Amino acid sequence: MLPKLNRLKKKKDFEKVFKLGKGVKQGFIALKLNRNGLENSRLGFIVSLKVSKKAVVRNKVKRRLREIIRARIKDIKKGFDVVLIALPGSDTKDFEETKKLVEKLFKKVGIL
Repeated sequence: MLPKLNRLKKKKDFEKVFKLGKGVKQGFIALKLNRNGLENSRLGFIVSLKVSKKAVVRNKVKRRLREIIRARIKDIKKGFDVVLIALPGSDTKDFEETKKLVEKLFKKVGIL
């Protein structure tokens, strides 16, 4: 689990990232980010019904994404709000494949 100060939780924060942030999409993950003016980066995760109708599967995808971020949270640049969006097909990928793609996206936008 991510530390509380690194979690993006409020609906208005998610809306701000979607409205003002820039996005990158690759494979089965999309990433939106926006500067937040804080001393730390906050992250949020979205796994919709399009990924799977089963809550168990959606939660598994979300747990994988959280663990990937938790392990690298110290390497992520400060001052960003980031939303990771799992796209259809992410439920069939294994942990290592997901990890490589997330790290690739973070490097692409320049915050890792």
